[in-house]
Order: sequence, then C-alpha cells, then structure tokens
Amino acid sequence: MINKIHEDASLSNVHASVNISEKGRSWKRVFAFFGPAYLVSVGYMDPGNWATDLAGGSQFGYTLIWVLLLSNVIALLLQGLSARLGIVRGRDLAQANREVYPRSVNLVLYLLAEVAIAACDLAEVLGMAIGINLLTGLPLLGGVALTVLDTFLFLLLQRLGMRKLEAFILALIAVIGVSFLVEILMVRPRVGEVLTGFIPRLPNHEALYIAVGIVGATVMPHNLYLHSALVQTRKFARDIPGVKQALKWNMWDSTIALNLAFLVNAAILVLAATAFFKTGRTDVGEIQQAYKLLAPLLGTKLAPLLFAIALIASGQSSTVTGTLAGQIVMEGYLRLRINPWLRRLLTRLVAIVPALVVLWIYGDQEINQLIVLSQVILSLQLGFAVIPLIHFVSDRASMGPFAIRRRTQLFAWVVAAVLLYLNLAMVFGLVTDYFHSGAPFGWKALIVVGIAGYLFLLAYTVYLPLRLRYRMQNLPRIHGDIQPELTLDIPHYQTISIALEFSGSDMRIISHALGQAGPHTEFILIHIVESASARMLGAHTFDEESKEDERRMAVYVDFLRTRGYRVQGLLGYRNRVNEIVRLVKEYKADMLVMGAHRHAGLQDFIHGATIDAVRHGIAIPLLVVNV
Repeated sequence: MINKIHEDASLSNVHASVNISEKGRSWKRVFAFFGPAYLVSVGYMDPGNWATDLAGGSQFGYTLIWVLLLSNVIALLLQGLSARLGIVRGRDLAQANREVYPRSVNLVLYLLAEVAIAACDLAEVLGMAIGINLLTGLPLLGGVALTVLDTFLFLLLQRLGMRKLEAFILALIAVIGVSFLVEILMVRPRVGEVLTGFIPRLPNHEALYIAVGIVGATVMPHNLYLHSALVQTRKFARDIPGVKQALKWNMWDSTIALNLAFLVNAAILVLAATAFFKTGRTDVGEIQQAYKLLAPLLGTKLAPLLFAIALIASGQSSTVTGTLAGQIVMEGYLRLRINPWLRRLLTRLVAIVPALVVLWIYGDQEINQLIVLSQVILSLQLGFAVIPLIHFVSDRASMGPFAIRRRTQLFAWVVAAVLLYLNLAMVFGLVTDYFHSGAPFGWKALIVVGIAGYLFLLAYTVYLPLRLRYRMQNLPRIHGDIQPELTLDIPHYQTISIALEFSGSDMRIISHALGQAGPHTEFILIHIVESASARMLGAHTFDEESKEDERRMAVYVDFLRTRGYRVQGLLGYRNRVNEIVRLVKEYKADMLVMGAHRHAGLQDFIHGATIDAVRHGIAIPLLVVNV
C-alpha cells in the first residue's frame, strides 16, 4: 500500500502543482513528468566542476572521459534513489531523516546540509563573478557583490510557478550546451581519438588524483535533497499503477537530463584536450587561464566569448536550484518556513562574505583556491546524504513493493563506499599536507577533534537505522494533532479600527469592515498624514494636505453616522506603521481592517510593506482587503 502524503508536504507552495491528467494525449502526460531532473542536472555542470574537467583535459587529453561516464552512472543511480523516495513515500530526504534520527543529530545534519549548500553557492558565486569579469572586465570583487541581485530573479521565478522555473533552467542549459557545441565544432576533435577516452586506464598517479576529483565532485549532497522534493511537484494517482508510471517516467527524465550534463562535462574536457593538451599547454587548470588561451589558440574571439557566457549561465542556473535545496532542508529538518527571497538572500550572503573577504585581502590570486575549498566541503557532506538515502529506499516497511532489490542495494552500498573513500582520501591528503607545513598545534588539535567527530557521526548514520529496523518515530506534525473535541468561540467585535488611504478603494475597505460588525459595534476611522510638514511637525502641522485630510475624514464620519453607525475619525502623523499601531491600542480596538494593493517583490521595497509591519505590532485580528 502506498503511503499517503503528509500534511507537512515538501515545497508546500508548489507541492503537486503540476497535474498529470489522466485525460488527453499520452505524450502530454509524459512531458508533464519531465522537469525535476533538469533542475538537478545543473549541479553536475556548475562552475565547481569546470576546474577538474579543464585540468583532466589539458594534462591527459581524452584519457579521462571514461571517468566522466562512470561518474554519470553513479549519479543516475543515486538521483534515481532520491526520486524514488519522494515518489513512493511523499517525503523528501530531510523529512525522512527527521523521522529516524534524534533531534540533536538532526540539528547537526541540518547545519552540515546548510554548510554544503553555502559551499556550493560559493562556487557558483565565484563562477558567475569570473564569467562577468571575463565578459565585461568588471573586477571580481564587484562581480561577487553583483550576484546578490539574482535574489530578485529567484523571487520572480518562484511566483511564476514550477513549470516556468523549469523552463528558465532548461533555457540556461540550452545556452551552455549550444555554447560548447559551437566550441567543439571550432576545435574539430578527431572522433576516433575521442572514443579512445572511453577505455578505462590511468597513466600515472597524477591522473588518479584528477580522476578522484572528478568522481568525488560528481554527486552534490544538496541534489539528493532537491530531487526527492522536486518529484513531489507532480500530481499523479497514488495507487500502485500510478506510482509505477511516475517511477518509469522520472527514470527517463533523469536519464536524459543527466546525460546532457555528461555531454557538457565531456565537451569541457574535450575542448581542453584539443585546444591545450594537443598544443603542448598541459599546465591549464584554471578557468581564467583557459579563457585567455582560447582566442590565440583557435584564432577567433568567439570561442572565449561563448566560454564566458556558458560560465555565467552555469552559475546562474545552479544558484536557483541551490536556493530550493536550502528551502527543503530548512523545512524538512526544522519545520520552519520563511519567505523564499529572505532564504535566498541569507544563502547568498553566507556565500559572498568569505569570497569578498578573501578577494579584499588577497586579491584575485586565491579565487581558485576558494573554489577548491568549496568542493572539499561538499565532499565531506556527501556521506550524510547518501547513507540515509540507501537505508530509506531499502526499507520494505515504508517503501512496500517499491523498495529496491538486493542487488541494487549491494551496488548502491559499493558506490557509497567508493565515494566516501575517494572523498575522505582527498580530505586526508589535504590535512596531511597542512600538518607537514608546520601548522600551529592548536589548529592541528582542532582538526583532529573535528575528524573524530565527523567519523563518529558518519558511523552513527549507518548504525541507527539498522538498530531501529526502520521503525519511524511518531513525531508531532507541523500543524499539531487534531483535538478530540472541536469547539468554536465566535467573537463579537465591540470596536473595529479601519485604516484608510483616502483613495478610491476606501468604500470597499469600509464595506468589508461593516460586514464584521454587530449592532453595538463602534468604528474608528484612521488615516495617517504623511506630508513633509506632517513628518516634521506632527499634529502641529497645518499644511494644505493636512487640512484636506481633515475635511475628507469629516465627510466619511458624517456619511456613516447618517446611516446609523457609531463612528470616530482620527488622524495620525509621521510614521504610518507606528501611528496605526498606537491608535489601535489607545482606542482598544478588537479588530483592524486594512487594504492591500498586492505589491510584490521590488515594489514592496519601494512602497513599503505596511501590513506586514503592522501585524507584528498588534495582538488583535487583522482583516486584509485586497483592493
């Protein structure tokens, strides 16, 4: 039997928002399933992957293409498991973790997930800043600061709906793909030589190191959280045939999208191999260096231009999905929902602050080290996403007939072990080099304690689900339990305050307020005078606007009194929010009625979000009338 969707649905603002209709043409139903994997795929072609692809191609030619293919197979497996969890159980990975692990462990897992998202965002910020710098000449410091503005872009995309967001990401992927397709046509690699790269081999230890970097950076931990939530944006039949169909088409969605990501990474490697390795430039491992060499080596300025455009598109597409992942882990672990634009702004600030500090102190020289650091941080988080995921999708008690088979479990655990080994080997190598560099004893001790805690937590994530035998704890839901006896306490409002703007919408606001009244209700009409003189002199002002407002208020009061209502009219001065709150409290109103112009995004910053500020200052019901 298929588990029902829980009340605290993942990405609740777009949950089941794409309806997979049983009617209509079959190809339309199929395409309705497609989309989530494309949002996930951008994580596999983000700026953090470019450095390893460039280094692999410039140093070893086409030799390491097979490593990219192996990485793609691993990604297909793990993203498929993530999608399976979301489709079958209707839970994202963060929610599933919360149901199994203790609160203290979940808090640590949440913080680690947030660090991973910030690290990923750091690579994307730097990638976009480098792309802007290469394209326009804007200094990296300014480019990093400029990336804050994409917070507003994400806000707009969120409001347009899930399919529009997916279309935007797909358009950016198309820009990346077309850019590299044109560049591949320019360098004209020999197909026969490229195909030799699919034969597994490692020429030396340095090739092994780069291969470890490629495989280790393959699966982004936040992508596993992301995919398990995005598949829940599809509304389909929750019976066994419906789930089977959803699993089938999401497998195709993942296969197509991740293979496109593989082709992009392979194109970067092939470009580096043809343009640099075959011309003797085996030292190219940085994005800026590759950009500068493309024009003289290929004899055209179009190649570096397309390279920079693809880099910006890569960073922008990845940063949008990183915000969604942040929303998922926050809601899943903490059951805390905040405005998406605020969530985006916080994530972006956490990413750009270290980038700005390093650029300010050291200049552009350390930019690539920051990208490497972001990939190391991501590597450390991977086990805390992969291990619980394999546990959950292997559990027949919660997955029913859709639990993965024994051989798939075995393959998944082998993949997890290999990924953890490669990532830990890379991290331990960096730590060893740091220790040999004569680091202070205090830092060494702190690193040792951190590694010990890390290994303990890793072991605990493996052990606990086995001990519990996948028994889910019955934790309270986000909305609380349903009370056994439901009762109603209907209020009778004695005093209703009405905030007016003296505009054409006033009568609509007043009419809705009258609809809340009883036979003995008194109404307090409030208007705030906001002229320049009123802001300075307050109630002592006597400018033309103040006199006009007094006359308008008298007209409204007389109009309502002649119809038998008890009414007072009050004018406030200076600060709109503070005055409304003060008058409501002073006259002991039981309810406040206000009009809303439905401003959104940037307009709220320009006009001010009065309602949101007022509601935090009062403790009575607030009726908002859209005008």
